[in-house]
Amino acid sequence: MRKILFFTAAFCLIAATTFGASTIKIGLMAPLTGPWASEGQDMKQIVELLAGELNEHGGLLGKKVEVISADDGGDPKTAALAAQKLVTQDVVGAIGTYGSSITEASQNIYDESKVIQIANGSTAVRLTAKGLKYFFRTSPRDDEQGRVGVQALEKFGYKNVAILHDNTTYAKGLAEEARALLEKKNVNIVFYDALTPGERDYTAILTKMKSARPDGVFFTGYYPECGLLLRQKKEMNWNVPFLGGDANNNPDLIKIAGTDAAEGFYFLSPPVPQDLPSREASDFLKAYKKKYGTTPGSIWAVLSGDGFRVLTAAIKATGSTDSDKVADYLHNKLKNYPGLTGTISFDDKGDRVGEVYRVYRVNAKGEFILQP
Repeated sequence: MRKILFFTAAFCLIAATTFGASTIKIGLMAPLTGPWASEGQDMKQIVELLAGELNEHGGLLGKKVEVISADDGGDPKTAALAAQKLVTQDVVGAIGTYGSSITEASQNIYDESKVIQIANGSTAVRLTAKGLKYFFRTSPRDDEQGRVGVQALEKFGYKNVAILHDNTTYAKGLAEEARALLEKKNVNIVFYDALTPGERDYTAILTKMKSARPDGVFFTGYYPECGLLLRQKKEMNWNVPFLGGDANNNPDLIKIAGTDAAEGFYFLSPPVPQDLPSREASDFLKAYKKKYGTTPGSIWAVLSGDGFRVLTAAIKATGSTDSDKVADYLHNKLKNYPGLTGTISFDDKGDRVGEVYRVYRVNAKGEFILQP
């Protein structure tokens, strides 16, 4: 019986190896379930669309590209398991994920396995401060976002500002960046605190914040909580203006808050999909709508497409799936690549080079309108 099991296992291993050799496997780590599932599902659709187009044109290095997805659930522990799953399946690189604390839970797993990781919605500064050779991101960083956010708060004329975060890696980091910059400009920080994500009632912290009498509020957390904050402050008849960080750029914000409560809300973001100016973006959006009948919900999912594109471009340019060669190319030779969200280059830390952030306002129809 043991001999039978041994030969069965050996046969399966040989078969799997043979099959793997006939394809180039690219991993996708995304929140396919959980509070950010809309982001994850868009990420999956985008990467699969781009892989399909690549395969229609001959694939990569003469092989078909196979996308292997792993659900991180928007949770650090699940993300670690998802990363472990992907590295054991011989992926040459992994796209994702959304959420800095989720990405951070997976970074060392990919790096120790010499697997290229290209995050798409992870903006915390410290992610690229660790000297990880195989880590990159197509999203910008929170220090740039903090600078643009403070410029917006100054433009609005706020002298007394409340800052609210949620203690996640991303949100707390952005809050700290903004506080430091505002203090240098002698703006009064009249309130600085954190909420607990996932709760359904934030009236207590809204009431506490209201008592500080801010001219405006900078919320650095994610869209599910922001939607509730906007709805519940309207129910309190508190009309203080809110500015949100880039994690609020998702159409589900309007569904949660309601159009009336969301109107007038400002948020920071790279250009949303409909504002992307390039021919590459236009062609991509047409193909996406043809296949799925709609457009991507937010820019973060589109940034996963950019991750896929630069990874496959590096493999093609080097003629190799060797992670050292691919990483070297991305760090040193990929210059002004025509991405979906604009030109892409990386610095020696794996950060995207160049300014990306814009300010948006929600109008009376719940649409996201780019501000001049």
